[in-house]
Formats: sequence, structure tokens, C-alpha cells
Amino acid sequence: MKQQLEAIRDNAVKELAQAKGQQVLETLRVKYLGKKGELTSILKQMGGLSAEERPVIGQLANQVRSLIEEELTKRAAELKEQAQQARLEQERLDVTLPGKRRELGAKHPLSIVLDEIKEIFVGMGFEIVDGPEVEYDYYNFEALNIPKNHPARDTQDTFYINDNIVLRTQTSPVQVRVMEKTQPPIRIISPGRVYRSDAVDATHSPLFHQIEGLVVDRGITFAHLKDTLETFVKRLYGEDSVVRFRPHHFPFTEPSAEVDVQCFNCHGEGCRLCKGEGWIEILGCGMVHPKVLSNCGIDPEVYSGFALGMGLERVVMRRYNIDDLRLFYENDIRFLKQF
Repeated sequence: MKQQLEAIRDNAVKELAQAKGQQVLETLRVKYLGKKGELTSILKQMGGLSAEERPVIGQLANQVRSLIEEELTKRAAELKEQAQQARLEQERLDVTLPGKRRELGAKHPLSIVLDEIKEIFVGMGFEIVDGPEVEYDYYNFEALNIPKNHPARDTQDTFYINDNIVLRTQTSPVQVRVMEKTQPPIRIISPGRVYRSDAVDATHSPLFHQIEGLVVDRGITFAHLKDTLETFVKRLYGEDSVVRFRPHHFPFTEPSAEVDVQCFNCHGEGCRLCKGEGWIEILGCGMVHPKVLSNCGIDPEVYSGFALGMGLERVVMRRYNIDDLRLFYENDIRFLKQF
């Protein structure tokens, strides 16, 4: 039995020294120290030894077990160190190599022009206000002199949440909310997202942006409106810009007008860009209807005002000669990098 124990010791030490991985190491542990291992099998035979042999063999068996356990621990540490060194070698970085250049973002063309428009109006004394995009029917229509049976509702293509709540079709409700809470003088612009049930094509989208302005005070006339818009257009498009006002109709203003700017490409002669007209429509405007003032608790006999509204996408398309509105929302890097 002594020779068997010595043989187990020598074989175990030799095999453990040659073990190439943790899995092999675990297999050797089971082979020698497991419940059915070689050392355990020897220990089970000790009951047949004499009283003199039993302590000697027992001591030797314990020494063999301790040695095997030490060699297991030692080899496991060696394999762990080897694996770590191999991983460090594999994952080694050359710190002298140039780093990866990060792509820097930039402002979206809509944001570029919107910021310019805000700066222009703020420079003329306007405040920027915001309001909810999910709006009551009253603020989106009725307070603006558009009752439920008004034909203008048919042209709005509105998203209705229910009979009383809509996705706003314009930012004019912000003007109503401001007039309800603030007595004149009022001078604001209200940029933001609006929604209409339009099919997506080169000139239409169910989501787009509007910028609306409002001035209410004593003695406000159409002359103030014209001067404000001419100043705005010249600062946005250049001092040589020419502005034209055409009579129009909006339920919430009276009188009302459409505002055109002379084509930058042909200077009024007519070309492909302006569709042969020589002028490009950019916004609508007018004097605030007395009924709208009354709806908001402002006396139309004392105060008057003007309002204006423009589609941001339309302004940006004219600014950069973009012919398809969908480009603003497709997130095509080739398009966005141009700005």
C-alpha cells in the first residue's frame, strides 16, 4: 500500500505539472481526490491493515493528499497568471497610434434658421413663448373666430383626440393663452411644432413647424405690421430684398394679407425657382380681428394689434433652395453635412 501511495504521489505531481488548462486541472483533481479517486480508494482499504501499519500508512496518505492539494493550488495559480499574460498581450494597445476621430454634430438647418429668426424678433423687442401641442378645440379654433361650422375647419385636416381635444394645427393658440393672461402691451412670437393630417410628399408633412407673432397695444396699425415684416425679411434675406403684400382672408385677422418676397434668383422676371411668378410667398398676416380680442378679454375699442404666421420649413427651403421637405426629416447624413 505504501508503494501505491508513493506511485499516486509521483504520478499526480507529474501530471499536474503538465496540465494545460483549468478543465484538465479539474479532471486531475477528481481523478486523485474525488469520491471515486485513486487516493480515496487506497484509504478505503486501511481497515484491513494491522494496528502497527495503520498510523504509518495514514500519515503517508495525509502527506500525499496535502501535496496533491498544494500542487493543484500552485498549478491553478500558474495557469491563471499565464491566461492573464496572454490576454494582456492580446489586448495590448499601441498608445503611439493616432486615436479615432469622433464625428462632431452640427445644427439642423431648421434649427439654424429658427435661431436666426428668434434673434431678429428678439432684437425688435419680442418675447419668445411656448404652449401645449395637444390643445383644446376652443383655443385652436373657436377663440380664433373659427366656430365649429366654419369652412376653414375643412381645410385644416385636423388630428382629433376627441371632440374637444386636437393636435394643434397652428401656434395661434399660444397667442390666445397669452392674451387671456396678459394685458397689453403684448409683443411675442411663438415657434413650435404643429400637426395636420396631410399625406407626405415634397411639400407636405403631417408634422411641421410654424412661427407666429403677435403685437397688441394702443394705436397699432397696418403700418406697424408692414414695417416689422419688411425689417424681418431684410435681416433674414438681405437688405436688397423686396417685399409685396397681397390682400387675403384669415378668420382671425381683418384686414389680412399674404406676404411675398421677390425671387432671389430672377429678381422678379420669373424662373423655375419661383414657378415663373417672380415672387415667392413666405407668410400670412393681418390686423387681429376685434372678435378675437374680445374673446381674450381685451377691449377692441381701446387696443388693436397685428398677427403674422409663417411655416419654418418653407422659409428654410427658400433660404437654401431645397426642393423637397422630406429631406428635413430623413436624417440623411449626406444632406445634413451640407449645413
